[in-house]
Amino acid sequence: MTCTCQTTTTAGVIGDARTPFASLSQLEVERVGEILRDAGILVAERRIAYLGVSEPDRRVGTPTGRRAVAQVLDGARGIEVLIDLKTSRVVSDHPIDPIAEGQVPLLSEEHGLLREVLGADQEWAAALRKRGIDDPSTVALAGLSAGRYDAPHLTGKRLARVLAHHQPTPNSMPWAHPIDGLLAIVDLVAGEVAEIVDTHQPDIPQEHGDYHLPGAFGPERTTQRPIEIRQPEGPSFQIDGDELTWEKWSLRVAFDMREGLILQDIGFDDAGRKRSILNRASIAEMLVPYGDPGPVRFWQNYFDTGEYLLGRLANSLELGCDCLGEIAYLDAVIPDAYGRARVLRNAVCIHEEDAGILWKHTEQFTGTTDVRRQRRLVISFFTTVGNYDYGFYWYLYLDGRIEFEAKATGIVFTAAHDERTSRFASELAPGLAAPYHQHLFCARLDVALDGERAHVDEVDVAPVATGPENPWGNAIAKRATRLRTEGEGNRNADASVDRTWRVSNPDATNRMGAPVSYVLHPEGKPVLLAAEDSVIAGRAAFARNHLWVTPYHADERYPAGPLVNQSKPGQGLPSYVADDENIDGERLVLWHTFGLTHFPRLEDWPIMPVDTTGFSLAPYGFFDRNPTLDVPSTSISCHHGHGHC
Repeated sequence: MTCTCQTTTTAGVIGDARTPFASLSQLEVERVGEILRDAGILVAERRIAYLGVSEPDRRVGTPTGRRAVAQVLDGARGIEVLIDLKTSRVVSDHPIDPIAEGQVPLLSEEHGLLREVLGADQEWAAALRKRGIDDPSTVALAGLSAGRYDAPHLTGKRLARVLAHHQPTPNSMPWAHPIDGLLAIVDLVAGEVAEIVDTHQPDIPQEHGDYHLPGAFGPERTTQRPIEIRQPEGPSFQIDGDELTWEKWSLRVAFDMREGLILQDIGFDDAGRKRSILNRASIAEMLVPYGDPGPVRFWQNYFDTGEYLLGRLANSLELGCDCLGEIAYLDAVIPDAYGRARVLRNAVCIHEEDAGILWKHTEQFTGTTDVRRQRRLVISFFTTVGNYDYGFYWYLYLDGRIEFEAKATGIVFTAAHDERTSRFASELAPGLAAPYHQHLFCARLDVALDGERAHVDEVDVAPVATGPENPWGNAIAKRATRLRTEGEGNRNADASVDRTWRVSNPDATNRMGAPVSYVLHPEGKPVLLAAEDSVIAGRAAFARNHLWVTPYHADERYPAGPLVNQSKPGQGLPSYVADDENIDGERLVLWHTFGLTHFPRLEDWPIMPVDTTGFSLAPYGFFDRNPTLDVPSTSISCHHGHGHC
């Protein structure tokens, strides 16, 4: 596909070796590979599964120096290595216990191994023949994270579970033809099949899903006329290395092969004073739990961030397709398994959008009408994880609001439809099912409102009974409850009382004498629906609550823990809050879980229109008055003349 007719600039490659929190630069990635080889760590069959910045502790003065952390695959176990980039030496390395801790993330190279192993396995070939498939090369294999279940013969092994789809021709979309009732479990270290599960042989759905072939579902419509988004004087933002400024906002852009896009040092210029809001913002984990309890699919629960590495799977964006307008792209550095740097072109898109009315009033007493247009800065990237595609969009608004939106699209994971699956799946085409599932995201927000200390209040609307204080029964009140410990900071949203969480700085006040604050507005949709005693609820405990609040600790980086592939229960946030630390007046991190529960519909097949989910952070007494009173009226030009607001 060719998408053009927009203006673009390539603003550079993310990674600034001059600052301790910035992404690893291309040169630094290559240097780490050399250091690991010189130290005898990256040798023979060992491969790098993850490589990123080791972020220094913000509590210890002004951080200096640069360190990297690597997770290296060594057979059935891993090695975690800390590297000092200034001295070019290994600071520490320790083995990762696959039983006590878990496995390093899946490598891209291991998917090729799965095809080799199953292509040579006779039991797998026989199972395919029972289903009318004589040529294993016409089978597309989905090599998937195995989870962690009680099976003594599999304990301690590095595993992948494999589901199959028939691909009759090289141009066929295999997701339309699931080969159900069949599962392979592959030992990735031994390079052999550990187990074949063959429960039943339902018919393979035959109706095609080849949306990508021209005319496959009829001729394209011819009714659309061009839409052009133009900024004749160029965009209003500036990029200098990793630093991005727009209107009164300033921040640094980072990119990690695990988390993808990270925003750092987010601040707002208020009357010439830069005011800090967040030290760091990212989507630190993403979970996709499926709800099919059958013997072939009960284990389908994917940590897309920690097991597959969302940043590593990021797309190279196309102008006019993924982003419209006056676009600036940033390239990202993606380390490979051998300590080499791959530069992903156009990984991050930056542009500004009109966002409707900012404010408007027609005043009868003065006869005046005033209106201002809202606009927002958009910072985004897209990633593809197997069948699904996800867009991650951060929005900064003129009035100080911050929003995040995830866009889910792609192809639903399919199964054969029969009586067994009918309660837990939708039928999308004859004999074709899509199991019910969720897409759950966890944002990590390191707050810094005019300083480092903060407290959090849970704010609900509060009905007021008719009485002496409220004689006419019309009063409206709110109830604020201070969250004082980590245990109290583990909360769920409640739309019936319009629940929000207000973060305030006790050391900074507005002109009315109240602490400056921002409010987290959750969507409040369901969190993890799996039973509390399920395996996935133990491994993904973060997803059972909308909010967790913890004191900042540099080593508490991920909500499900540093290792989630085949991890044991209780990692991440449950271990972070086990000591029930004080959170009242500390340097705080908010962990917010949100997402979608997807009951697939006919309209989601054969490719799913975008569905969205997210949250917002809005100033509440952070500014002394509306911060957009200085926004000028807007001159508007179009094909039919000129106007002025």
